[in-house]
Amino acid sequence: MRQNILILIGILGVIAGLVFMLQGLGVLRAPVSSPMIGSQAWVIRGAIIAALSAILIGGVRLVPTRAERKATKRAAERD
Repeated sequence: MRQNILILIGILGVIAGLVFMLQGLGVLRAPVSSPMIGSQAWVIRGAIIAALSAILIGGVRLVPTRAERKATKRAAERD
């Protein structure tokens, strides 16, 4: 359950980072009066947010769940 929540947060972070990058590049011009549009700082911030979120997703996927740890421990005890 915890892994699913962290993966969802990571996905939302990647999406937010990409939106920030697109606004900073001037590709996404919504809302029209946003100070983020055309700002290089938001391109960099968006890239950092997206990269950290992708690392979060990857890290969560690498750590075994409690059930996987128990199954591994049981299998080791049987052998």
